[in-house]
Amino acid sequence: MTPNPAIDHHPTPPRATRREWIGLAVIALPCLLYSMDLTVLNLAVPQLTADLKPSASQLLWIVDIYGFMVAGALITMGTLGDRIGRRKLLVIGAVGFGAASVLAAFSTSAGMLIAARALLGLAAATLAPSTLSLIRNMFLDPAERTVAIGIWISSFSAGAAIGPLVGGILLTWFWWGSVFLIAVPVMVLLVVLAPLLLPEYRDPQAGRLDLVSAAMSLVAVLSVIYGVKRIAEGEAGFAAPVVIAFGVLVALAFLWRQRRMADPLVDLSLFSSAAFSASLAVNMLGFFAAFGIFLLTAQYLQLVLGLSPFMAGIFSAPSALGFIAGSMLAPALLARARPAFVMASGYALAAAGFLVIALSAETQSLALIILGYVLLSLGLGPVFTLATDLIIGTVPPERAGSAAGLAETSSELGGALGIAVLGSVVTAIYRRTISVPDGIAPDVAERARDTIGGAVAEALVLGDAGEGLTVAARSAYAQAFEFAALLGAGGLLAAAVAAAILLRTVTTSGAEGAEQAA
Repeated sequence: MTPNPAIDHHPTPPRATRREWIGLAVIALPCLLYSMDLTVLNLAVPQLTADLKPSASQLLWIVDIYGFMVAGALITMGTLGDRIGRRKLLVIGAVGFGAASVLAAFSTSAGMLIAARALLGLAAATLAPSTLSLIRNMFLDPAERTVAIGIWISSFSAGAAIGPLVGGILLTWFWWGSVFLIAVPVMVLLVVLAPLLLPEYRDPQAGRLDLVSAAMSLVAVLSVIYGVKRIAEGEAGFAAPVVIAFGVLVALAFLWRQRRMADPLVDLSLFSSAAFSASLAVNMLGFFAAFGIFLLTAQYLQLVLGLSPFMAGIFSAPSALGFIAGSMLAPALLARARPAFVMASGYALAAAGFLVIALSAETQSLALIILGYVLLSLGLGPVFTLATDLIIGTVPPERAGSAAGLAETSSELGGALGIAVLGSVVTAIYRRTISVPDGIAPDVAERARDTIGGAVAEALVLGDAGEGLTVAARSAYAQAFEFAALLGAGGLLAAAVAAAILLRTVTTSGAEGAEQAA
């Protein structure tokens, strides 16, 4: 029986036109670049270490600060897009990202590169919430929105596939800073095309941006992450717990302020939806495990297995293709099973991939690490698509920017913590495990114990005498890498259980499922 539109409580939403689908291609540009920027940096770490000679702490900050600043600023940028316009914020962010990329490319010290990466993080924080909230407004039909979000996530995976290939070529012929310059032409193209092809959306009832709340959210996130990072590095003195406690207090003050404001930076009523809150939590657990292992694997391929940056990029490409396949499968899987079952199964498959990666570290098998990565990617692709769809589909269009900011905050916070914790755990195990051969000068031995990159660099200088140092460093890092993979598998199994329990009442994606879960 055909429903009567006059009495139907859920009228069929309008379907997207050709303009929306073409606009989606433009939206994919910054997402593609965002992922490329992450992967090419991972490949550049060995050259970067040899040139700038960062300490172990500085090296982690070079990698971490980007995600930390993104995570801290996403909530503000998502809400800012609701106020000034999502397309306008996207263009502003593209200009800033291009300029910061040039600064990073020509950094002359570890401190300068850390500062440039921080600016890159602030600019990048405008990109994801702007693009995701535009999708929420452009695709009102839930089924079409799931497909659009799958394409949006696939663009990140495509960037992960292209990034190592482009980065490997650049690192073969040019210096490490060249990997940042690939952002410039892409951002110029986005600045030109966005006003021509993307519609503008903003909340007509939005008030002014509360700068105090924006600063509080940034301070809270960065304080907690910094404290956790210091503890994970083995520096669990008095300062780290104090910094974490300070961050938690600022976060509580932030929540208290939001409840009292007529027009808060974060609308806390969004968390009344079970689908929204649970999807944020499950999403964060997945990114914690995934992001941490990505960086470690890039170093493992080059410094333990001895692959060139280009070959490391080649062998990383199948995992990105797995992400694309998994993301595009999400709509078909959702048509046959509940979101909780799809997400729990995806996390279980990803955990199996981690176990294969752990086995590859023990056997130092390139084939096994590729297989493990493909399984990991196939499992996580539909999970991240459905989690994002549930988060963004539970809110009204005028709150899409704020919801997108929270969605990306959960991703970036989980990813940044994963890099910090797993990276620091690997560093700690490596330092305790490495056995520097006798006859090595004390200062050389100290640098070798600091990082595997430092050990390999020193071994090259020593020539034949450094062969024993190389073997010891690779063995120690392989043991640490195996432990990190097992830790990641445990985290993903926990995420599978959480998804099965927390999302068991959700029957469909989007707003309808949110209403049933609320």
